[in-house]
Amino acid sequence: MSVYELHHDYPATSTPSRWRQVWSVLWRIPVFLIALSLALVLFFKFAGPFGSFTMLERQIDGVKVQRDYVPLSKISPNLVRAVIAAEDSRFCKHQGFDLEAIQKAIDEKTQRGYLRGASTLSQQAAKNVFLWNGGGWIRKGAESWFTLLGETMWTKRRIMEIYLNQAEWGDGLFGAEAAAQARFGVSASALTPWQAAMLAAVLPSPNKWRVDPPGPYVQQRARQIMGRMNTVGGEGLDRCVLG
Repeated sequence: MSVYELHHDYPATSTPSRWRQVWSVLWRIPVFLIALSLALVLFFKFAGPFGSFTMLERQIDGVKVQRDYVPLSKISPNLVRAVIAAEDSRFCKHQGFDLEAIQKAIDEKTQRGYLRGASTLSQQAAKNVFLWNGGGWIRKGAESWFTLLGETMWTKRRIMEIYLNQAEWGDGLFGAEAAAQARFGVSASALTPWQAAMLAAVLPSPNKWRVDPPGPYVQQRARQIMGRMNTVGGEGLDRCVLG
């Protein structure tokens, strides 16, 4: 048999063909992830989230996790105003990202070398449901994607309900109901303005700052939040949630 015949009887594997096979698999991965994220956000439009990565992390650390999911109608309007006052005064005005707060954070970083948080309640709700704590561009990118989906598929009222039921208040307490019961012995619907302000005061660092007993910093921050709550209610900054 000639060399020519041998070559045609046993052709070598084509490199372009291998790449086509690899590509036929790779392009399906982002499509699957996008479809899955859309399905999850749509599902949670009607159903309460089952848990979170943060809850799982606390359980792995040996902390007993407590959470009772309740509808927003069973959470005091005082707590709604308190978290808007403390965390995101433009919640009803932005579409998930507060560009003004981001610009201020960048300016402070330039002037003082310190980057403060500029996450909205929408971003925090997305993170608390779908993602984990920590930084990194991949996580922030995923947070932005889920925030965009949440703002598109959920109402502001739904975002607030999910946020208040997923937020961590320290000692394994997640959600407004568990926090209100453990800290003040009342249901979330019965929180007074001061109690709501106290809970909102520790949100940036719930495992560091305490409500029972509150330190001087927490008490001072709670008083500031109380003042802002009056502004939130008076200027209708809570209208997209409370009507």
